Amino acid sequence: MKTPMTRRGADLLRAELHKLKTVERPANSQAIGEARAHGDLSENAEYHAARERAGFIEGRISEIESKLANAQVVDPKLVDAEGRCVFGATVDIETDGATATWQIVGEDEADIKAHRISYSSPIGKALIGKESGEIVEVKTPGGLKRYEIIDVSYE
Repeated sequence: MKTPMTRRGADLLRAELHKLKTVERPANSQAIGEARAHGDLSENAEYHAARERAGFIEGRISEIESKLANAQVVDPKLVDAEGRCVFGATVDIETDGATATWQIVGEDEADIKAHRISYSSPIGKALIGKESGEIVEVKTPGGLKRYEIIDVSYE
């Protein structure tokens, strides 16, 4: 099953993958070699820490490669959404007299501080398919919240 991801999200994963393969992995490999040179490996904390780090790096490389292989990169500008809220769209909302702007993104890209919410979050699910002027109600841990969609854009 393909997982939706914005172009920005895919680019960030590719950049992390590149850094892991070209910087982190070689540096850690060198650290393992230096730790080995210190002799007895059974009591060598540097060696064990570097081996543990190698496992983390290889695991993360594998995870990112899998995510990219299963990614469906969505460019909201190319989606014929006719004003509806879709994956990748930027939505201006109003609730309790306050306004906010959120972009609906993939699960790995969600960052509430950066105004990016996951399409699978309760708010993301409620917004998908709606258009300007509609009001959505979302059950949150703090109770039922009402959001009015002010504008939907596809940047």
